[in-house]
Amino acid sequence: MTKIIKDLHADRRDFLKKSATGMAGIIAASVFPTIVPSTVFGKNAPSNKINIGQVGFGRIASGHDLPEVIKNEAAHVIAVADLDSNRLAMGKKWIEARYAKRTGKDNYLDVKTYDDYHEMIARKDIDAIIISTPDHWHAQPAMEAAAAGKHVYMQKPTSLTISEGRMMADMIIKKGVKFQLGSQQRSVNPWPQFKRTCELVRNGRIGQLKKVYIGLPGDPAGGNTAKMPVPSNLNYDMWLGSTPEVYYTLDRVHSQTDINDRPGWLRLEQFGAGMITGWGSHHLDIAHWGMDTELTGPIEAYGKATFPAPDSGLWNVHGDFLVNMKYANGVEMEIGGDHPNGVKFEGTDGWIFVSRGNVGVTASDPGAAASGKENEAFKASDKKILGSVIGPDEIHLYESPEQHQNWIESILNDKQTISHAEIAQRSCSACLIAHAAMKLNRKLKWDPKKEKFIGDKEANAMLSRPQRGIYGTSKVKG
Repeated sequence: MTKIIKDLHADRRDFLKKSATGMAGIIAASVFPTIVPSTVFGKNAPSNKINIGQVGFGRIASGHDLPEVIKNEAAHVIAVADLDSNRLAMGKKWIEARYAKRTGKDNYLDVKTYDDYHEMIARKDIDAIIISTPDHWHAQPAMEAAAAGKHVYMQKPTSLTISEGRMMADMIIKKGVKFQLGSQQRSVNPWPQFKRTCELVRNGRIGQLKKVYIGLPGDPAGGNTAKMPVPSNLNYDMWLGSTPEVYYTLDRVHSQTDINDRPGWLRLEQFGAGMITGWGSHHLDIAHWGMDTELTGPIEAYGKATFPAPDSGLWNVHGDFLVNMKYANGVEMEIGGDHPNGVKFEGTDGWIFVSRGNVGVTASDPGAAASGKENEAFKASDKKILGSVIGPDEIHLYESPEQHQNWIESILNDKQTISHAEIAQRSCSACLIAHAAMKLNRKLKWDPKKEKFIGDKEANAMLSRPQRGIYGTSKVKG
């Protein structure tokens, strides 16, 4: 833990103290992960296998999370849970085939399946879980897993609301488990240009930072509103989770024929906020890293956006938008579709722009080659800036080889992850503040310490949502 404190920025000290306290508590608790750090018994200890359960098997799990996790020799994915029985069967088959290919043994692993992830989390031999579910099913399973002493890798965004995100982060800290958010732009593989950019900015290569521009698209209107029978393979009530009960239609959920199709729930405010959290969680996280504000948030926000007309179809998340935010250090941020997809840092002596270029995690990513748009991944007002050497006495940011690998190594070596729960909460909450400004179309003042809007009851009412029935973070005990 001492080494981690030295490695991370001084502003993180309070968070790390809380994490240490949480770890002490979990050691004393009756529920304890089966992993023992490699420093205790050595590299070849039997405990160096991490038994992992996968929650949700869709396009992100099959195309990104599981392929990256299974690359790690220490990772042992032994179970999968999904409330769509077709996807559940696909998940079992996919995982077993990957291990068979890696080991050369056809019957290497019998992956257990669960139509309710709670049963999987209850297994004492499960050390960690991966959450690759729709946005409204992020915070609750993460909290429940942490309460059971399981480590958590979770896809972004952190939560549906700022309130449940805070509850989740506090639970993770309290239990001392290793949490990693899938904000993979922080890791040097596959995009080293993001860390490099943030180091250059933090070390003053563009002078005093003044403004940050973030390019994000909106989503289109559309979606079939016709009521349809619920497929027999889908537990639709559980899929809705804490959100209101509404009739089933295919474009509200996910494809029943193609696991790689972009699902309709991404374009519905019942389940998420749209691109402002979907991709904003990535880019605002990088902005925070470069701004040295990753453990705080803005103090002001003003926004405007176009939203689909009620008769334009099922989908209702934001389209084109523009949001301006200000931070306590004086840096201003502008987010919108008029800017190239990526993050531009502008200072008194120049600027740096960074993006993924034409490579995305999935083909539907805005920065992917499938979009047909060229996007230079790393450029500056002066090319000399990009080649500047960061000296040994300057700021060197946390280096992670790959996001999932960093999580695995953090579990084994008892170290902090690069995208821990507090960082995750702050990147997501900034996006949700921006979303509130879009919806209300007026300037909002934000208190990043109390995580509340100042003098605005209507805005503060958006910090949480009513939660339905047995579902929701308010039901989690820990």
